[in-house]
Order: sequence, then C-alpha cells, then structure tokens
Amino acid sequence: MMSTGETRVGCLALNASYEPLTILPLRRALRLVLDRKAEILEVDDARVFRSERRRLPCPVVIRLVRFVHVPRRFRRQVTNTFLFARDHYCCQYCGRHRSDLRGREFLTRDHVLPMSRGGQNTWTNVVAACSHCNNRKGNRTPGEVGMRLRSDPGEPNYVELVWAVRRVTPIQARWIRMFYGEEVLRALSVGADETLDSPTVSV
Repeated sequence: MMSTGETRVGCLALNASYEPLTILPLRRALRLVLDRKAEILEVDDARVFRSERRRLPCPVVIRLVRFVHVPRRFRRQVTNTFLFARDHYCCQYCGRHRSDLRGREFLTRDHVLPMSRGGQNTWTNVVAACSHCNNRKGNRTPGEVGMRLRSDPGEPNYVELVWAVRRVTPIQARWIRMFYGEEVLRALSVGADETLDSPTVSV
C-alpha cells in the first residue's frame, strides 16, 4: 500500500477514553484501522493510501476501540532527553539555549547538590546546564559560587514527560488540548525537537 505523500509524519493515537497515548508510524496506524482495532477521527485530505483494491485516507488522529493500559514507567526515569525538554533546552544558570552554545560548549546534566556531597539523581536535584556553567560550578552548590538557578527543579507530570519531546500538528494539538487543557499544551509546545521511543500500544 503506497501513499501519494510523505509517510514519515506520525499519527496521534488516542485511547478509548480519548487520552492521547503516543505518535504512531502511519503504517502502524493504518494496520490498527484495517484490523478494526481503531477508528479514524481526523485525516489529511492532501494524502491518501492506495492498494490494488482499496483507497484509504491518511490518518492524523485515531482512537483505539478498546481501552489499553499504558505503563507509567517513564515517570521515574531522569534521562537527559526528558531533562533537557523539561528545562526547554536552556542552561538553568546562564539562560542560554542549546542553539546559542558555540565551539565545544554543549548541554549537560548538573546536580544542584553534587552527588559526592550526598545529592541524588532525582528530578528535584538535576538541571540542564551548559558545559561552561557546569565546569564553573564544579563540586560546589550554586550559592557557594554565586550562581542562581533560573527556576526550581521539579518532577514533570506524566503527560509532560512523554509528550514534551514530540512534535504535533495543529489538528493533533487540538485533541491533546481537549483532554489535558491549554496549560499542558503550552508546556508541550516549547522546545519539542528531540525524539523518544514511544510507549508500546498493543491491542
């Protein structure tokens, strides 16, 4: 089955409860529809999938027919991908965005209270920091070197963890807004330029 358009753009999959789950590859979304495990809610009218005997619209949003349980295992993991997305890809000391770093500078993970001094690798003790600020702080606390955090680090909720690193189309964003509200949607729209392995949708 071939498409008249680009197939790399994903499809937003909703649970039976309309909870946004993940972004699926288009072919996986189509297979769920063909197997009657999902229904199409939104389509891209500019694209179509054709086979010898069938013609299907390109799904942008689908809804699973049966409710599936998605493990919340990502909630406990403090990965750099999630950490940088939470901090909007900006150094929490100098405020520079990743795109503003030059030469051999790069974003790093900094422990506010160094681990050698009892600090833990938890959401409330880690921040994104450029390599320059991280080296300047060293094995000390921000206060000891006259540095201040731009915001207090905290654990993002599950929605932010899974979706902060994804790009969504305006149509897909509307469905996310319907379930979670405008505030969460705004949080997800900042700095979403990384990739992440999707939680598996198995039905």
